[in-house]
Amino acid sequence: MKHIFLLFFLFAIKLQAQEVDTNLVGHKNGFKTLTEHNLSDPKKFQSYIIPTIFVSYGLISLDNNAIRDLDLSTKAELSEDHPKFAAHIDDYIEFVPLFAMYGLDIAGIKAKNSVTDQTAMVLMTTGITTAIITTLKHQTHRLRPDGSSYNSFPSGHTATVFAAAELFNQEFKGQSPWYGYAGYTIATATGILRMYNNKHWLSDVVAGAGFGMLSTKLTYVLYPYVKKLFNRNAQHLKIAPTYQSDVMGVTLRYKL
Repeated sequence: MKHIFLLFFLFAIKLQAQEVDTNLVGHKNGFKTLTEHNLSDPKKFQSYIIPTIFVSYGLISLDNNAIRDLDLSTKAELSEDHPKFAAHIDDYIEFVPLFAMYGLDIAGIKAKNSVTDQTAMVLMTTGITTAIITTLKHQTHRLRPDGSSYNSFPSGHTATVFAAAELFNQEFKGQSPWYGYAGYTIATATGILRMYNNKHWLSDVVAGAGFGMLSTKLTYVLYPYVKKLFNRNAQHLKIAPTYQSDVMGVTLRYKL
């Protein structure tokens, strides 16, 4: 069992160590456009390999096969070794990478993007992650290890924390790779605790990690275009407070 955890941890750390800067990184507005990248270069996609493997691993486990057997044996071993384990810190540490990101911003450590852009990307990543995880939980209908509900696959906690760790890494890896290592360590610990608390199978956690990282990577690809579209439309949008008949409100006007 310890070897499985170590392998999972090393995969997560290896992702950061092999990271090729494929994301849309800073120029004057904080990003380059896709046209400024040679997308025909296979190296540009190397950072997607490990999260894709994670996702594939999880999806394969939905059938009755060796990966699913590993889920069952892992659960049995954890129950045997730690039958009374109950430490629900995983409900809180999933947000640590985000707190750390804003903490470094406050401390004056230079990030890749502004706090405003970071916050917008957090919201965007959260939306993408939530949509993916909620849909899959409903469609796969997998029973949790503790039998409490049929929404085990994939792990939402793990997806959330790995999405945050990937964002933290992207914003501060230019300052030191250790920021990324720290974020991934917290993320890996969260996934392991989800299994120790009998809330998720191993494949749930691995898939959640993959979906979380891919959600953040997708955000870095899409956000420059969303920001550009919003800024263009904002020029035609006017927002003004109103007060009428003792009722306060807001009026929106959009010029076509």
